[in-house]
Amino acid sequence: MIDESGATAVTSAPEPQAPEAAERGPSLAERVVEFSREYAILLVSITLFIALSIASSAFLTGANLQNLLDQAAPDGMLALALTFVVIGGEFDLSAGAVMVFAGIIASELEPSVGVWPCLIIGVLSSVALGLLNGLLVTWGRINSFVCTLATGTIIYGLGLVITKGYLVTVTAPAFADLAFHKFLGVKLDIWIFAVFAIGCWFALSLTRFGRWVFAVGGNLEAARLSGINTRLVKMITFGISGTAAGLAGAVLVSRNGEGQAGDGISDVLAAFAAVVVGGTAVAGGRGSIWRTVLGVLFLGMIANGLNLLQVNPIYQEIVEGAIILVAVATDAWTRRQAG
Repeated sequence: MIDESGATAVTSAPEPQAPEAAERGPSLAERVVEFSREYAILLVSITLFIALSIASSAFLTGANLQNLLDQAAPDGMLALALTFVVIGGEFDLSAGAVMVFAGIIASELEPSVGVWPCLIIGVLSSVALGLLNGLLVTWGRINSFVCTLATGTIIYGLGLVITKGYLVTVTAPAFADLAFHKFLGVKLDIWIFAVFAIGCWFALSLTRFGRWVFAVGGNLEAARLSGINTRLVKMITFGISGTAAGLAGAVLVSRNGEGQAGDGISDVLAAFAAVVVGGTAVAGGRGSIWRTVLGVLFLGMIANGLNLLQVNPIYQEIVEGAIILVAVATDAWTRRQAG
């Protein structure tokens, strides 16, 4: 080869790679990272289930297991919906207040419209509030953390205005059917949770919309350039959050027989804990419904087990907080290893 000065330049050909190097698979560390992402929650859930079964004779009974699912259902529905929101790269801190507000609407309207219409209207009002959050975050371009914190506070205030700070009691016997009526020996709220979980799994795993949610959360600009309507996708995830909050609110108000104003922040934190414990990336772009369900059941087993073992309830909050820290730290570690 002749260079610009006229001298002959000698260039060496690139050294061929050894076949074994080209065919080498992922390293042990990479396999550990991938395994921890996918199956850590499954292993710890199975371990906890076995430990509680040994520690308490009352744990592995039909009545107790159904009680565990019954208690986990409302926050579980919130967690399923938050999985969509978080994978899409956003947060929804207002879901708890929306849930409580749905119960207030149902309680207030029951005397005039009847039991099932009031519950349906309560759910629809929550869907509308979820979509409103989506509009503010996407088209209003307000940070979702700040936006939903503010809208949650506003919704809590509206609940106080409507109830004037009092309990709204419903005396109609049929109002309790949603929470206490059984189908095939299982309470309706557990069936609702199961059907909602299956629907969320189908939407996230087997539909084009689910792929869009992952794309938007993984790389917003790349998703936009590929033709995805990123605003619409995010708005729909907030609509799903509102739907879940409405269903959870209907279950809770049916269970309690009364509506009461509240911010529902403890329910949001419990749901978010289940999401991150289930391995959904806080930064967005990664997660799954089945792992969120396991996260819900894992935290439910902890609460149930502490009660059966007669541990002071105040320690439950400490344990849950520690679990959230471990889950978030693990997520950060796996992202560093993958990067």
